[in-house]
Amino acid sequence: MATSLDGKINGAYASVADSGNLFYHLAFESDGYYHPQGWLSGRTTTDDNFTHYAKPDLDEDAPEVPAGDFIVKSPWDMYYVSIDIHGRLAWDSSEFIYNDTHALVLEVLTTKTSNAYKAFLRKLNIPYIIAGDDELDAPLALKKLKDLFGMETVMLGGGGVLNWSFIQQGLCDELSLVLKNSADGSTDTPTLFSATKGLSENKPVSFTFKNVEPHGSTVWLRYLVDNAKS
Repeated sequence: MATSLDGKINGAYASVADSGNLFYHLAFESDGYYHPQGWLSGRTTTDDNFTHYAKPDLDEDAPEVPAGDFIVKSPWDMYYVSIDIHGRLAWDSSEFIYNDTHALVLEVLTTKTSNAYKAFLRKLNIPYIIAGDDELDAPLALKKLKDLFGMETVMLGGGGVLNWSFIQQGLCDELSLVLKNSADGSTDTPTLFSATKGLSENKPVSFTFKNVEPHGSTVWLRYLVDNAKS
């Protein structure tokens, strides 16, 4: 994640932050550091940045789709994975483009996601997995991403609610934080971690320092997550 000095993941601070895109370099460029096969985000983060709260064109009379997961392999060796258990994201293509990165959209649904939305994804050839009944089963989702799509490294990229939920469940090995050189003091913009009733608690989690690197006025911090499950 990239944050302001006061821990925000978006907001006015970005307009005066160092313009260098260290985050993109580390996560996505061929000479970067992580080389993930999947970039996983929540529905709100996806809508905020990519689908912009459009409404999907659903056919409520679509024939019943086959039960279970819908598997399509990415031609770009990268997946953009979105948690969308209510089926709200209005994709217009299976191809996801972020700067020079091309990926295949992959949705994480539950058994409660409507048939109409699953039919919508199939029409666009967007793969999906079923992970949970009423709520997300995050460990199952990660297991399926590895077993069905061959992902060994997945980058969790927000929002704060999803980040904290995965941290609380011991599903993150490392925190990689690009700390930008600005802040705005806002009290109504999302933070790096946010506990939400029903998804996570505000139970403390400790981190073990791993490394720090200055990059101009920006700092790259790395911590191991102490409750990570093996």
